[in-house]
Amino acid sequence: MSVIDNLPTLREVIARHDLAAKKSLGQNFLLDLNLTMKIARTAGDLSQSTIIEVGPGPGGLTRALLASSAKKVIAIERDERFSGALNEVSLAYPGRLEVIYDDALNIDYAPLAGSGEPESQTKIVANLPYNIATPLLFKWLKNDEWPAWYQSMTLMFQKEVAQRICASPGNKAYGRLAIVAGWKCHREIAFDVPPTAFVPSPKVMSSIVNLIPKTKILPCSQDKLERVTKAAFGQRRKMLRASLKSLGGQELLDSAGIEGTLRAEAIAVEDFVELANLI
Repeated sequence: MSVIDNLPTLREVIARHDLAAKKSLGQNFLLDLNLTMKIARTAGDLSQSTIIEVGPGPGGLTRALLASSAKKVIAIERDERFSGALNEVSLAYPGRLEVIYDDALNIDYAPLAGSGEPESQTKIVANLPYNIATPLLFKWLKNDEWPAWYQSMTLMFQKEVAQRICASPGNKAYGRLAIVAGWKCHREIAFDVPPTAFVPSPKVMSSIVNLIPKTKILPCSQDKLERVTKAAFGQRRKMLRASLKSLGGQELLDSAGIEGTLRAEAIAVEDFVELANLI
């Protein structure tokens, strides 16, 4: 695939606006049009969707989303150096791109959802800056009301983080991320993205993760769930009766009907939810 619209190639855009990725902001530019279009397709039908994108940079994935018939894209970008490039994208897709220049961790996202029309959906699709990817995921999962204001999240993470998000009990990657994400969402790794797809090339493989909110979840306080998983996996080689001692130890485990000699990676998401509800 050589072109998806009438705009210059991303390499030309980057050169013309003298843009360079900032390591301090976790920036890596994704220039491969085949990959950006594949990410857009992974998010499903976008024609009735408002898309929330974090870290658009010079607009590679933004253009793929718009070219894939996204109804509207709201892009959150901290670095105003990209304003010139993103303004060009906005002009090429009139009325369909809104850019908010702010720190993604400070944004209240729910009011951005949809366009007020009953059939509208909101999806989050982003090549996340590595340094804020996990905090952003926790932020989006932390909703007082569920199902959430979004229909899906299609997100890029370092492959190691993606594996931790999607891990099952007994897997060495299973931990806090898998439990909080698995409590609220169906999760899957869609495909991997090699370092060579980026400029500059990171030293790690990346993966696209699809998360679909569950329609019903077990009642629980996310703060308490994070608290109990932090204690359990903070000393993951210890038996639960020792790692959870500060939260009640064996007495807490007895109340939940869980063997104290087990280790954290052996416990299902539902068991951690029950422990959180008991503390």
